[in-house]
Amino acid sequence: MDRFKLIIVLVSILALVAAGVVLKAAKGVILPFVIALLLSYMFGPLLRYTEKRKIPNFVAILLVLAIFTGFCYLGVIFINTRIIAFAQASPRYYDQLINLAKSLTSSISLPADFWSQINWGERIGAYLLSLSGSLVSLLSNVVLVLIFLFFLLSGAPYFKYKIRKAFSEDNARRIGTITESISTEISRYLTMQFFISLVTGVLVWMALTLTKVDFAITWGVFAFILNFIPTIGSIVATIPPILLALVQFYPDVGPAVLVTILLFSIQQIMGNIISPKIMGDELNLSPTVILLSLLFWGWLWGVVGALLSVPIVSAMKIVCENVSSLHVVSVMMGSGKSYRKEFEK
Repeated sequence: MDRFKLIIVLVSILALVAAGVVLKAAKGVILPFVIALLLSYMFGPLLRYTEKRKIPNFVAILLVLAIFTGFCYLGVIFINTRIIAFAQASPRYYDQLINLAKSLTSSISLPADFWSQINWGERIGAYLLSLSGSLVSLLSNVVLVLIFLFFLLSGAPYFKYKIRKAFSEDNARRIGTITESISTEISRYLTMQFFISLVTGVLVWMALTLTKVDFAITWGVFAFILNFIPTIGSIVATIPPILLALVQFYPDVGPAVLVTILLFSIQQIMGNIISPKIMGDELNLSPTVILLSLLFWGWLWGVVGALLSVPIVSAMKIVCENVSSLHVVSVMMGSGKSYRKEFEK
């Protein structure tokens, strides 16, 4: 029996490694599908509402796709214009940055041509322009997401009937419970996180506008997007505007200090006070599990994987909760707060 268990463990490890290799290699197809799947959960309540209003399912799906396409188009246009504007202004910021670096290293004996040899200014400008050109490939991925999303939303109303037809009554009920829990929790999480991130982005934009930091609206959108990445995203979103304020107002460091205080205050209030009160512990995920999921999916699929890490691990936990043999895994993935209250009674 022990030997059999050992074989099962080793085979499971090999299966996980193989799955990781497949997910990495097929990123171009699997990632758009995962994004479409999560979006189908997010748009699910809207489609159920239109169904109650007797609006044909096909019309409702076209409306959802039109809204999503318009949002993506405006987002790409906005990002492209911001990148071009920043690339045009980068030589001025680079000169200020070199002056700042020279003043900080004035006590160190460096070669006379040290800073001229670095010459990062042209490289940064060229990189930003190439980044603008890569938005075309992003649009191709959006088209693939739209195709997947159309088929997922088209088949969603009939999924529960197919489950009831394909499985026994008990198994169909269990599968229905799992899919409903995943849909409800992910939809609630994405909706709440969207509004919290939106408020965070607006506050960052207002703070940077008041302090007259360049590209304030760009950093606001940057904060909105990165706020979807747990913990790390909010920290990363505050660094570029602080550095820009330091370079822009050099040699006066007062504005950079003020920007630092304002941005960290916004992130602390939204992340540690507002967000826990609104969202509570609905996902019931351990911080360690969230961190590991963030690292794994970020390594596997980059920034997009980091953005999707929490919904993916939440769906995995829900599945483990409803499968008796995986209940132990679900318990270990949880935050433990509810269990502590249970044992302290």
